[in-house]
Amino acid sequence: MISSMPKWVGDLFSNALRPNMKILSLEYLSPQIKRVRFTGDISKMNFEIGYANVIRVTDTEYRNYTTAQHNKQEGILDIIFHMHGKGPGSGYADNLKAGDEIFISGPRGKKFYDAKAGKQFIFGDETTLGLACSFLPVLEQGMHEFQFYFELEEENKEIPYLLGLKNYTVFPKNGSFHNEKWIAELPVFQEGNWQNASFVLAGHVKSVQTFRKVLKNCNASKVTAQGYWLEGKSGL
Repeated sequence: MISSMPKWVGDLFSNALRPNMKILSLEYLSPQIKRVRFTGDISKMNFEIGYANVIRVTDTEYRNYTTAQHNKQEGILDIIFHMHGKGPGSGYADNLKAGDEIFISGPRGKKFYDAKAGKQFIFGDETTLGLACSFLPVLEQGMHEFQFYFELEEENKEIPYLLGLKNYTVFPKNGSFHNEKWIAELPVFQEGNWQNASFVLAGHVKSVQTFRKVLKNCNASKVTAQGYWLEGKSGL
């Protein structure tokens, strides 16, 4: 779905975009990270790993968010918002409060999970924490060997622990993942034949592109990449 459209066009679909979810609870895991639990009829939604839900964040702007976890029987889903203070989605998420009713679309997008791959590697930043949470139970149930690599701001470095993630390594968000030589020397390239893993790269566009280039040079054959944001760009 496009990231923006004129208000009058959105208003034409006002019935289709009417509130269908209500906020049950929310919590700040850090000043930048907010986990929100919604309730509603999600029985017909298809929650593939990597799919995203669309939320109308202003009269003209729309943003994609990955469901971190869901329960169709109970009619609940969780979304983890990253509030960086630099866009309409960030401001919208920061203002959400218990009891609010909003529209959330059914998930759609690119599939990230390869059930046949014995080893799974997921890379990202704050914007991929929901994706990581959706991956974890599937990876454990499938008996995969897996690793998460995150580049995070200092104030968010404990978030993977608070979310109950496992087998993760946190790196400071200092531009290191924009350096091909530095990436090529990471442990994932030095041990355990991880070049044959299924690689999922998401988050900052520059980091994703650089990591993908290194993998290509290493002849990694299973790489799925999706940039979520880039400085100066709106609504990727």
